[in-house]
Amino acid sequence: MKFNVSSKALQSQLTAVSKVINSKNALSILDNFLLILQGDTLTITGSDSENTMTATAQVFDSEGEGPIAINAKRLLDVLKEVPAQPITFEINDQTKEVDIRFLNGHFNFMGIDGNEFPLKDDSAEEKQSFTIPASVVRKGLENTLFAVGTDAIRPIMTGVYWDICPREGESEALPGITFVASDTHKLVRYTNTECNPGLTAGFILPPKPAAILRALIGKEDGDVAIEMDAQSATFTIGEFKLSCRFIKGKYPNYNRVIPDNNPFELTIDRISLLTAMRRVSLFANAASSLVRLNIRQGEVLLGAQDLDYSTSAEERLECDYQGNVMTIGFNAVYMIEVLNNLQSDTVVIRLSDPARPGIFVPLVQLEGEDVLMLLMPMQVMDY
Repeated sequence: MKFNVSSKALQSQLTAVSKVINSKNALSILDNFLLILQGDTLTITGSDSENTMTATAQVFDSEGEGPIAINAKRLLDVLKEVPAQPITFEINDQTKEVDIRFLNGHFNFMGIDGNEFPLKDDSAEEKQSFTIPASVVRKGLENTLFAVGTDAIRPIMTGVYWDICPREGESEALPGITFVASDTHKLVRYTNTECNPGLTAGFILPPKPAAILRALIGKEDGDVAIEMDAQSATFTIGEFKLSCRFIKGKYPNYNRVIPDNNPFELTIDRISLLTAMRRVSLFANAASSLVRLNIRQGEVLLGAQDLDYSTSAEERLECDYQGNVMTIGFNAVYMIEVLNNLQSDTVVIRLSDPARPGIFVPLVQLEGEDVLMLLMPMQVMDY
């Protein structure tokens, strides 16, 4: 088997596929890329047994066809050191010896029989297919991935929930597609109401394939084709395919967690609040990260104190507040994350009382979008 290919084009595809490969695998064969040559198309596959990613690269002057498995780290290291130029792969079909030739030399090492690579069998289950704009998926994941949980005891909270509802359906969820993530301290809901996949579905996407999918999409404006059954899905973006298993379990009813009536509204410049929170949090107790907000008409006073080290900080900010005078506490780390991920110059914080969650939303929602971030309060002691 033999073929020529651009070193940089191949490196680009291999780098993308390598994101799915674990640094340590239970099966040693999964430390490898599976390369399959068919005509002038080279298919590259990587897997960690739960997630599988494939990409294609165009080759020329190909001879023969078939699979070969090559150690992923070795192949990437080799291509990183080769300047941009055409390179030739010569593979002995009998011994699996791999010879990579470039302008001034060659590399020689052993590959593995590609037939040993475990590939996912096609499920006999009925599948659903739909297509949504890549920009919708990108925004949905960008707004929610930071809020997923990390507690393995509750695996359903470690992924991003996709709630898909047709416009004509009746559901508690907003019509369109909704992305939800929560670690029980904060909850994020991003809905695109202009997207209409035309079906009703819901699944929990694990964080690893979610992060890979976000990176694959980048800034593309094309479409993402999704084929799914009850247990898994395959996402197709251009030359790439990502297959993954869902997290098993039923996601909690997130809409019931969101308060229906938070009558008091604090409107404030997001960057001013974010930078002030960062400064004041430096003096918060390391264990709790508690920062209290004393809110009254026209101003909010941020305060933190660490009694163990006799340190404290306060900062006053101007704001527009409609409601009762209130003192409420939030975890500074979580609040900074929320403010970092709200893409708006001005943020509105909706409150009711110090014991109920605060709702963070942009002052102006973009057309066709609804972004809501919920943050649980902390008990504030008088001091």
